[in-house]
Amino acid sequence: MSTDGERRQIVLGRIGAPHGVRGWVKIVSDTEPPENIFRYRPWMVGDRTIGVLERQRNGKTLVARLEGCDDRDTAAGLTNRCISVYRDQLPPPRANEFYWTDLEGLSVQTTAGRDLGRIGHLFATGANDVMVIQGDRERLLPFIWDDVVRDIDFDQGLMRVDWDPDF
Repeated sequence: MSTDGERRQIVLGRIGAPHGVRGWVKIVSDTEPPENIFRYRPWMVGDRTIGVLERQRNGKTLVARLEGCDDRDTAAGLTNRCISVYRDQLPPPRANEFYWTDLEGLSVQTTAGRDLGRIGHLFATGANDVMVIQGDRERLLPFIWDDVVRDIDFDQGLMRVDWDPDF
């Protein structure tokens, strides 16, 4: 992957509502498990780099005290702001594992060579992850290795799938 790609910002969650009056905020994490969001530091919030000074679990909620956030008003100003890190802050995936962000933008072709478009984004369902393919029309393909997804070539920016293009 190129150096430019490594400096992409990856959204890991967002800052929720203030928690108390001393600048603590609720953290909405998209990582699994949710506490893993605290492994990746520093955070980018907007165009600012922000450190996590303290963190804890409060019931089912994650809360944190952030650098430069010392009162409820400052905390309220961060509500709904995305928490991101640079791609190169994430550990390398294991064999046959991928970060969704690495799949986004790949061209998708059937095993017969028909172009279906590019992966716009992915989302999770209870059964499996789903790829949203943007092409001549939008297609939703399940990310099921070997059954649907046959090959991924990051050097060529290409994913090959076993999929009926008329479906």
